Amino acid sequence: MKAFKNVLFPIDFSECSKKVFPFALEMAQKFDAKLHLLFVARDISYLTIIEVSRDLLTRTVSKIATAGENQIKVFCDKHLSDFSNYETKVVIGNPADEILRFANEQGIDLIVMGTHGRKGLDRTLMGSVADHVIKNAAAPVLTINPFRPRVKYVHT
Repeated sequence: MKAFKNVLFPIDFSECSKKVFPFALEMAQKFDAKLHLLFVARDISYLTIIEVSRDLLTRTVSKIATAGENQIKVFCDKHLSDFSNYETKVVIGNPADEILRFANEQGIDLIVMGTHGRKGLDRTLMGSVADHVIKNAAAPVLTINPFRPRVKYVHT
């Protein structure tokens, strides 16, 4: 098996990503790899079609990115005090596209991310970042749905 030297964990600070984080950290620790935490502030400039000023949208996204920088620092201080081989990055754009771009630019060997398990209208409206990343990533992608109940299989 190929050793992973760069593990990417896209974080959105949702309950899902907080529950999946220990898996990403464990993979980085087991392989003595650098852990990259990436927060993508979703670009909402396309909303100008509803007569909202582009300047207002740009300022809003900029504030979200700044809040992400602050939140990722707090998150790392809390969860990575015993692990120093990590880097953080905050970018603005489409989350799936930015995750793929970052992975390619940084030579990521493994992407560990959560999936919310959305179905129906929620999936249609929100899209599936994980699905897009799985289908287009050059590196292996480990997806985890932390909300799925663990099932105990009994062999008969």
